[in-house]
Formats: sequence, C-alpha cells, structure tokens
Amino acid sequence: MSNLPDELRGVIVQTGAGQLLLPNSVITEVLSFSDPDAVDGAPSWLLGLIRWRGWQVPLLDFADLAGVQARTTQLQGGRRRVIVVKALGGNPRLPYMALLADGFPRLVTVKASNLQAPADATDIAACIHAIATLNDEEAIIPDLDKVEAKLTALAA
Repeated sequence: MSNLPDELRGVIVQTGAGQLLLPNSVITEVLSFSDPDAVDGAPSWLLGLIRWRGWQVPLLDFADLAGVQARTTQLQGGRRRVIVVKALGGNPRLPYMALLADGFPRLVTVKASNLQAPADATDIAACIHAIATLNDEEAIIPDLDKVEAKLTALAA
C-alpha cells in the first residue's frame, strides 16, 4: 500500500459482512430498500434486480458473496439501504451494481498510514481486496473488479 496518496476520501458502509470501505468516487446513489425482482436460478448472494434510472441493477449481499459470516443482527426494514455503485469494468450491460447496507454510509478521510492490512491477509476471500484497520476497527476493502466479474459470468 505504499503507492497511496497521504489521504484518501472513502465511504464506510455497514453491511452483513461488517464495515466496507469503498472509494467515494464509486458511490452513485443511496436508496431506500425495496424488495428486488427475483432472478430465477440465481446464487444466494444475488438478491435480485432493482430498477434504477431505467437500468436493471443487480442487488448483492456482500457477506454471502465473499463467504464472510454474516453478523447476527438482522437488518431492520427502515434501516436497510441500497448503495448503487459504478461498475468500472466497461461492460455496457453492467454499468452499475448495488450492495445491501444497514443504514446510511458515512464519509471518511483516511490517512494512508492508518490503513494496515493484517499479517494474516494471505487468506483473503476472492472478492475481498484487503482487510484494513481503520480507527481500531476492521474494514473490508472489496475487490469490485472481481465482484463485477462474478456478475458478468452469471449473465454469460
């Protein structure tokens, strides 16, 4: 992580997997949760499709996708949010994806010196780029390229 600028703008998103740390630049919109349209034969981590600005956007449960044990607390209806994220892989059929969240995301300024991958980072799941320590709490940094690749493979 030595090529990072001194400070980064990020967004902390609470999910069933715990805290996700996402770049501020990939967050497109935060929506209230509504039940997605089901997708026949979809894996458990693909909760369905939501309609957003004329697009059918896949809604993901990141904890399930990454193989991270979900927290025991249940998301409550009024606190659920959908975080629409830009897909950066250039697939014209998949310009966006969405993550199920617990409450509103919050902006953070992260000093590069505070992002420390743990020593046991060799056993990171396929869709997790790193697990960082941020203000004495763990935050998962998702590998959005791998998430997008999984979604693209489903559509093929």
